[in-house]
Amino acid sequence: MNLFFLQVIIDSAKIKDSLARVAQLATQQKESLWDILMKGGPLMIPLAILLVIAFFVFFERYIAIKKASKLDDNFMSIIRDHIINGNIQAARSLTKNTYTAVGRMIDKGIQRVGKPIEAIERSMENVGKLELYKMEKNLSILSVIGYIGPLFGFLGTIVGMFQLFYTLAATNDYTLSTIAGGIYVKMISSASGLIIGIIAYLGYRFLNSQVDKATNRMEAASADFIDILQEPTR
Repeated sequence: MNLFFLQVIIDSAKIKDSLARVAQLATQQKESLWDILMKGGPLMIPLAILLVIAFFVFFERYIAIKKASKLDDNFMSIIRDHIINGNIQAARSLTKNTYTAVGRMIDKGIQRVGKPIEAIERSMENVGKLELYKMEKNLSILSVIGYIGPLFGFLGTIVGMFQLFYTLAATNDYTLSTIAGGIYVKMISSASGLIIGIIAYLGYRFLNSQVDKATNRMEAASADFIDILQEPTR
């Protein structure tokens, strides 16, 4: 009989412990994303700054690149008509009112009309390089964030693990729940850094593809302009 009551007491204690764990898990599930991120430690602050910089650079560069590479489909056709008709001033007026990389490059070519083709090509090429430099400005920031973001996150985890093991040594609380809970908290910074690095890298690759498209558009416009100059005027 005593063994029976002892078993009942043990079973009751196990049930109570299980209910306490369920209540604890329910409490953790109710935590907001902000609360979870705040558990990542002090290195979550520079990670947040990196994320803000990455978003700012991405949208600023995206708008600048789209603005510089935007071009009317009929632009080169109108330039061709003006050049063939000998109306150089009208062609220059059109390029000056076209605030794009292609427009500025063609405008430089029109300014050199009458000079050798090689000189015109060289002048347009120099303007094209300058326009590409403007579009690629600050893109390296995204590349750097994509590289150092995971490193910051990993550093935060290392610092957190040091703190965890120091606490364990000081309190002698080596239970599995304490260790697992501490590791879970410290892994937040690693996950955050990795996510930020992926976002920055994808943004960098996307903007590079947009610059490549703009480069191809500029090369095509330059070739068309040279062909126009070699056509007979009316």
